[in-house]
Amino acid sequence: MNLLSVKSLRKQYPSFLLDDISFDLEPGCIMGFIGRNGAGKTTTMKAMLNLIKRDGGSVFVDGMDFFENESECKQKIGFIMGEFNCYMRSKLKTIADVTKRFYKEWDDSAYKGYLEKFSLDENKKIRELSAGMRVKFALALALSHNAKLLILDEPTSGLDPVSRNELLDVLRSLVEDGTRSVLFSTHIISDLEKCADFIGYIKNGKLFDFTDTESFRNKFMLVSGEQEHLESLKTHLISYKENAFGFSGLIKAEDAGLFSDCRTAPADLESIMVYVEQEEEK
Repeated sequence: MNLLSVKSLRKQYPSFLLDDISFDLEPGCIMGFIGRNGAGKTTTMKAMLNLIKRDGGSVFVDGMDFFENESECKQKIGFIMGEFNCYMRSKLKTIADVTKRFYKEWDDSAYKGYLEKFSLDENKKIRELSAGMRVKFALALALSHNAKLLILDEPTSGLDPVSRNELLDVLRSLVEDGTRSVLFSTHIISDLEKCADFIGYIKNGKLFDFTDTESFRNKFMLVSGEQEHLESLKTHLISYKENAFGFSGLIKAEDAGLFSDCRTAPADLESIMVYVEQEEEK
């Protein structure tokens, strides 16, 4: 059974339409949610959790209809939206004491374990923590009520490389037992290379692709060649950039045979996203 199923989710704004977002997330997996600013990542997450009113679609968490069983489903979800930057003058233990009242399965021993794991002092105030430590505290809260599904919106934003790597290690360890899953959005595409099992790519309010990370990369190839080849091949390029040496661009892997006179290489996630977003500007 999928831990998360999103079916035909829709949200209409005067100048933006989130339309027909559908995907499934199995237990034991990490899904990276990517797209440029304004593509609809946060809108999707908020609509999934009923933080904004959807205009259509359904969401199932651990087999239950979220909108018919919202309170019960939220007991199974840990949600973090960016850096924890509220209640800045409050101590960690005060925030934890309030938070645990909302969860039936709050586990004090698990919470203490995460404090120790993340080297967090519960007598410190939020404003005394670094950005990385605030994210770790938010994660400790999210994990201490036996959440099966973690939904994280830009959790690594603003973190230094060391703190980001530590957080990714935590996420990978969380799903190892095959009972929990993580959905997280990020602009730091290199993070997904390290940990994401699946990629959901949203573009202009629509799901451009959803597949496992390796298959997503294998759909594309990077190409570079001389200027003289560009004119006859440009219609087969997803997008390209001209430079002093000729051109470089992105192609579908199935079209690689057309570029036998050019240089091709495997595509990384960041390059794919950059070139795909430039497609409209061709």
